[in-house]
Amino acid sequence: MADVAEKAGVSRALVSIVFRNQPGASEETRQRVLRVADEIGYRPDSAARLLARGRSRTIGVMFTVQQTFHTDLIEGIYPEAERLGYDVLLSASAEGRSEEKAVEALLGHRCEALILLGPDADPGYLDALGQRAVTVSVSRRLPRARVDFVHSAEGKGVRQAMDHLVELGHRRIVHIDGGRGPGSAERRRAYRAAMRRHGLQAQERVIPGEHTEQSGIETGRMLLAERDRGLPLPTAVLAGNDRCAWGLLMNLTRAGVEVPGDVSVVGYDDTHLSHLMPIGLTTVRQDARLMAEHAVRFAVERLEKPELELREAVLDPRLVVRGTTGPVPEPTA
Repeated sequence: MADVAEKAGVSRALVSIVFRNQPGASEETRQRVLRVADEIGYRPDSAARLLARGRSRTIGVMFTVQQTFHTDLIEGIYPEAERLGYDVLLSASAEGRSEEKAVEALLGHRCEALILLGPDADPGYLDALGQRAVTVSVSRRLPRARVDFVHSAEGKGVRQAMDHLVELGHRRIVHIDGGRGPGSAERRRAYRAAMRRHGLQAQERVIPGEHTEQSGIETGRMLLAERDRGLPLPTAVLAGNDRCAWGLLMNLTRAGVEVPGDVSVVGYDDTHLSHLMPIGLTTVRQDARLMAEHAVRFAVERLEKPELELREAVLDPRLVVRGTTGPVPEPTA
């Protein structure tokens, strides 16, 4: 600002008035200061100005690098944060970089609030984090932690998927579990409840897995190996998420198994890639943009009113039927 003031022939205080868009400078002076600033490449340091007031107006977002659904959530976080006057800072957890390290980096950059996308954290850690900074957990609900939560009604989504498969005539329906992934426990419980509700508990089967393509690939290998030993393939598979479903599809189709002619496959999330595959993936849609908007609003409202009670937004999912599900295959002679 001193350089701008000297070249424009005004005081540094007047330059400050111009950049804060406050009264006290004539229009001619204002335009001269802005022209000089543009000529020398000066931009006001809004972050420094906010920190001087004890605010950063920055929301930190912790996400996992390979989770496609997190990309969809981030796309929704940016416009809502900008609308409310906040910047967004991202920090990723990845192989060799823990969630704790990603979170501490955000706090080290003076983020006022944290949005955690599918955190794989125990309640004690989240509870302690919620006492250090305003925190919102998206997709994972840990009721004993003092943070706000945004997630979809997992049970409703699974029920829609299972009802769809049963209506198509499927009975041998297996579920690939998502392990410790967000929503996995709820999806597993809902699958088992649906199998019981349709009188299929004798054919209930949960295959351990994760929310990764590799998990789907390994499940495909296992099912194909069982087929080679004379055991029938399931007629339908409910995968833990879309990534797992993609891995399964890739393995089955490479082995000559027709989808959905031989096996129907359902994912969960409806990420932006689900409809771009050669065969559109039938999946349960979580509204990423709406979840993102709720998360940002929860964070900003708690910053402005710390005394608010803990809140939870539960959003309804919706089954999206595409090309990977069809009627149960006719029995071979």
